[in-house]
Amino acid sequence: MPSRTFERRTFTFSRFVASLRDIFAHMDDFRQAVRGGRVSRAFAEKIMLAVTQVNGCRYCNYGHTRAALAAGISEEELQRLLAQDIGTFPEEEAVALTFAQHYAESEDNPDPAAWQRLVDYYGPETARDIMAYIRMITFGNLLGNTFDAFFSRLTGHPAQTSTFWDELGVLLATAIGALPMGLMMGVGLLRRRLARQGAGGT
Repeated sequence: MPSRTFERRTFTFSRFVASLRDIFAHMDDFRQAVRGGRVSRAFAEKIMLAVTQVNGCRYCNYGHTRAALAAGISEEELQRLLAQDIGTFPEEEAVALTFAQHYAESEDNPDPAAWQRLVDYYGPETARDIMAYIRMITFGNLLGNTFDAFFSRLTGHPAQTSTFWDELGVLLATAIGALPMGLMMGVGLLRRRLARQGAGGT
């Protein structure tokens, strides 16, 4: 019986670093997407699931499936998303979902004409919001897949497109980076609570 290989798309260490820089460079876009309200929570979940179905991250699939249901997406719509049946959605969603799917299938190198159609249809601000969600979920997808590739390698089924050192480097960098990020979030929450108390809040 031939050995099974890990075939999902993963990060190399250099690509992980580049993607992390890209995420930080566009962090304001993501904040504006969340706060602006141009893309509803349910629509954002549909976009992220469209990307996830191509990239195959099981962690993102599980988390965003649950989030989609919580956001009010019907079971029937969810099943169509999981089957990558984008053409059955109304045009006002299908344009973004088709672009999201194309973005993932092209490995983050979409046809400029596809991007222009997104901008023409939704306008530059909403298109930027859609892209922010695509960018964030792509990072999460590849990170989850890289973790799975590492553990798959340990069981004798290595990914053909990455190395042990790439996978280990991404895993360690993520673990090391999670500690200061967690501390920063904790400090931020504490500051906000103290500020509320100082202003007479609870």
